Amino acid sequence: MEQVNENNQVTRTIFAYGGGFTKQFIRYVIALTKKKNPNICFLPTAAGDNAQAINSWYAACRYLPLRPYVQLVFISSSTTTKTFEENLLSMDAIVVGGGNTLNMMAIWKAQGIDTVLKIAYEKGIILAGGSAGSLCWFQGGTTDSRPRYLSIVNGLGFIQSSHCPHYHSEPTRKPLYFDNILKGKLSAGYAIDDLAGIVFENEKYVRSVAINNKNNTYYISVIDGEIDESLLPLAEIIK
Repeated sequence: MEQVNENNQVTRTIFAYGGGFTKQFIRYVIALTKKKNPNICFLPTAAGDNAQAINSWYAACRYLPLRPYVQLVFISSSTTTKTFEENLLSMDAIVVGGGNTLNMMAIWKAQGIDTVLKIAYEKGIILAGGSAGSLCWFQGGTTDSRPRYLSIVNGLGFIQSSHCPHYHSEPTRKPLYFDNILKGKLSAGYAIDDLAGIVFENEKYVRSVAINNKNNTYYISVIDGEIDESLLPLAEIIK
């Protein structure tokens, strides 16, 4: 379902937030579609299509003006009637859940879902998500997908910068992110607190939003050999 601007050009939109989805975030995704009762699909690949994650999705969507769907990847051909492409490209928005980013990226590549998501992005279907579901849209960042230590994972690269979710909620994230950027292992990028998010349009930063005024978003870069942490202005507190 294409999103077009006043010049009749497709607007490519990503809404990345730092932590798990909430009613406020889902309501904001609905608003981004600019449609009444949009079709919005939850992609719980990072959680291994976990039933609890799926139930939480449906619970969060209750009483909101949307038609909620779920795209499973641990499936059998005999029990499905639509391809990944047919299902995902019929949506107005796709919300990716949290979990194991590394496993999710590997499964998407094996199933061709990475290609489908690129097509969806180019068509103007809203892409959103938090944690693994935000990290996937960027060049890369750090993940807890392997035992013991956080490690670097590559994303889809729709946004050509790095990303750090859970910026202040997990103590090891911030110093490691700084170190990786200083050493050139990661490019400069965007750090997001759990209850905050960033809207990108056509690969450009547009605005920061949050559920309250205590959670923020940041742009992390290197200036004169030192880390620069720039607080991004909060455009809106979403309800």
